[in-house]
Parts: sequence; C-alpha cells; structure tokens
Amino acid sequence: MDQKPQPPSHGLAACPNPECAEPVDPRDRYCGACGYDLSATVEPPGGQDRPTMPIAAPVWPEAPPRDPGSLSTLTQHPGELPGTDSGGRDLPTVPVRTDGPVAAPEPSAASAPSAPPTPAPTPEAGPEPVPPSGETVRGGGDFELAAPDPRAAVRVDPATAAPAAAPGADPGEPAEGTCVACRAGRVDGDGYCENCGHAQPRERDHMERALGTVAAVSDRGLRHHRNEDSFALTETSLPDGRPATVAIVCDGVSSAHRPDEASAAAARAAGAVIGEALPRGTHPQQAMHEAIVAAAEAVTALARTGGDGADAPPGGNSPACTIVGSVVTDGLLVVGWVGDSRAYWVPDDRTAPAARLTEDDSWAAQMVKAGLMNEAQAYADERAHAITGWLGADAYELEPHTAAFKPDRPGVVVVCTDGLWNYAEAAEAMAGALPADAALRPLHAARVLVGHALDGGGHDNITVALTPFTPPPAGAGSS
Repeated sequence: MDQKPQPPSHGLAACPNPECAEPVDPRDRYCGACGYDLSATVEPPGGQDRPTMPIAAPVWPEAPPRDPGSLSTLTQHPGELPGTDSGGRDLPTVPVRTDGPVAAPEPSAASAPSAPPTPAPTPEAGPEPVPPSGETVRGGGDFELAAPDPRAAVRVDPATAAPAAAPGADPGEPAEGTCVACRAGRVDGDGYCENCGHAQPRERDHMERALGTVAAVSDRGLRHHRNEDSFALTETSLPDGRPATVAIVCDGVSSAHRPDEASAAAARAAGAVIGEALPRGTHPQQAMHEAIVAAAEAVTALARTGGDGADAPPGGNSPACTIVGSVVTDGLLVVGWVGDSRAYWVPDDRTAPAARLTEDDSWAAQMVKAGLMNEAQAYADERAHAITGWLGADAYELEPHTAAFKPDRPGVVVVCTDGLWNYAEAAEAMAGALPADAALRPLHAARVLVGHALDGGGHDNITVALTPFTPPPAGAGSS
C-alpha cells in the first residue's frame, strides 16, 4: 500500500534552476549551490505529461452561487466532464459533441495523452442503450442536458432477478451461506465449502454491499495478511426529496500504526457526516469537504488511544489512511479526495471517452507536475506510491480536494483504491475492465473489477465502489 515519505520531501532530485542543476537532498529547502528556492512551483516544459486535472489552492471558498432550490455550481464543460476544482475555479473547456461517437480530447496542459478507449463487450442481456442526441448548449455556467433513453435508467435485470431477492440486491447475488469461490457449494460450520473445499474469508477479508443505486466490494488481495481498506455507502435525499447516493472508499497506510482501524474510522465518519449534511440542504461539494475534515479528525483521534482503548504510547507512527468519495444527485456528480485513491468516470456509451477525475497526492504526481518525469517514468520509480497527502495526526497539512461535474450522458462513477487502479491506471484501461452492463448490475461489475486486480497479481488490498449516473431529461432543469 501507500507509504508515508520520511522525512517530508520536496521531491526534487536536482536543482530546477536551469543554470545550476546540482543534485539536492530531498530535505533541503534551498539549493546549496545557487540558493534556489526548492519549494517554488516549477512550470513543466511544453509537451510533458501532467496529471489528469489541475488542482487549485485547496482553501474552501464560499458556497458556489446558485438559484434558490437549485444545486447549480455554475460549472463549465472541460475536456472530459463539466466541473469546478476545489478552489472554485472553472476547469478548462473544449467542444464536446453528443450526437454521435465522441473522439478523445486532444492532449492539453491539464490532460495527459492517452490511447483510444477500448470498446467493451456487448451485454449478454438487457436493453440496448440508445445514445443521447442534441448539441450541448453552453453559456452562463449551465447547459442543456440531453434526455437519456428511459430503458437505460432501469437498474434491475428482470431476466436474471431472483423472485425472493431483497430490494436493491444484485441479480447475481448468491444466497447467504454460499461459497464465495465457487458460488455454488454450502459453507460448513468450520468455514469450508462442501463443494470445492475453499476456506471462506474472514469478515473483513472480503466485504460486499449493495444498495439500490450503489455497490462496493473490498478484498484482502493475494499478498497481504489483512484487509486495510474500508468503505461506506449511503442513500439519502435532499430537502426537496430528490435522492442522493454517497460512496466513500478509504485505504489504510500500511507503514503507519493500525491502518485497518484508520480506514474504518475515516469511512464511518465521512459517510455519517455527508449523510446528515445533504438532507439539511448543504451543497454536495461543501458536504464532501466537511466529510473529509470529519474523517481526518476521526483518524487523528486514534493517535490518542491504543488499539485496546488505553492511551497510546509515546512515539510510533500515527494511524493514517487515504480517502476518496463521490456524491451523485439530480444530474450532479461531486468527488472529493486526499491521497492517491481515485475516482473515474466511465460513460455507458463506450465510444465516448472515459475520464480520471482525481489527481494523486503522491511522489509520482509531484514529479510529473514539476516536469521532471512523464507519467510512465514517474510510476515506474520505486518511490512512485509515496504519498504526500493523507488523513492522520502526522499529516503535513489537511488539503481536501473536491470537484463538481455535470455529465451529459449516462455512465458509472468508479471510486477505488490503488489496489485496483494499479492494474487499470488509465481511464481507458478502467473502462475496458468495467463490464458494459455495469449500470444495470453494479455489484456484479464491482466483483469483476476486483477479479481483474486479483488476476493481475493482487499485490494490494482492493476496494471499489460503483454508482450509476443518469442525467436529468432535457428541459427538466439542471442541478
């Protein structure tokens, strides 16, 4: 999993002054040869890769302006999705068509080059999706949203749904007490399958949960002795009754003390806070910010007590974790994060480009942002996953990132830990691994993604949550 850098480092291997370029120690603040300020921002050379999305100063601004009764964040349409960053600034814009196949946007200073998206296989069952039509209308910060095909909004596959299935359960959900390996045999009282003999996982080794509009799966993986990830799912509503779906995913920092407790505490706190804030009328982007702050406080509180509830001994490495979350409500998609857990957007129409919605707080991302390496070089380095932002008592400074988007077509929001995205890093790779019917069967799709990571080696804990997204019909107003 992630490692906290010890000690704090500016991430530079050499002085960025073009007239100097002397090797520097990662703990130095100034270059010993020329006195250059090593903490100063370095603009990357033209053509260099950069993380997916620019992040402005993470100081939370006033609530975004909006009309009474509206959730409008006055977002604009960027290269991939309409959005604002955590500083409240509009993200870059490029023309986007919705009347046919959509080509991937040209590389820009805020978007790394990527290969064409890989078409996903056609679903075996279920309605054929009808691509939305009409041109996106821009101006004034809002735009007209194309109406989705009503059949694509159905979230249950009647052909495979079990008659006695619980509300919100996935059609392929096995009965309680069924083996998680063969999904056919009955589990004995000693924890082994009568059919295949597979030992069943401990409760936290493999966790699954499905609500009506969101599903998540977490697995220990193949190399770790315990699962240090955690998640929280919530279905709530806005004050006027419109539904809202929340997914929170946390990844414990394995180099810290009690990482499993840290991720669990953060997920619980964030899910509870955002679940209470939205019904009160708090803007979803502000609610996400407050949830991350609450999660950080919950993890910090662990540093004051030991695992048995007694006072924590002096010294040691404080509990820590990363966090990523999403809120989907009434045509609005909000994401928030600290660390290197990620959120992706995958449209149902796989001819349209997928998008990565978050920028890692990591050594690799710093190298790319400074123009010292491209993404391939940075992530090939052994220091790539050293994180520069996390939740915990010894975090340098809490800097919650949030962004709001208004997708103009149906799709699926993927929030996950690096145990998954290590095996599907690019947005196109994530779209290729995600089943084409993910919006109809989110729990099944989450299992498939976990299986993709396990097939790739399962070197880390794996957690993913999927939330289907359907834009409001044209003329119905926007959030």
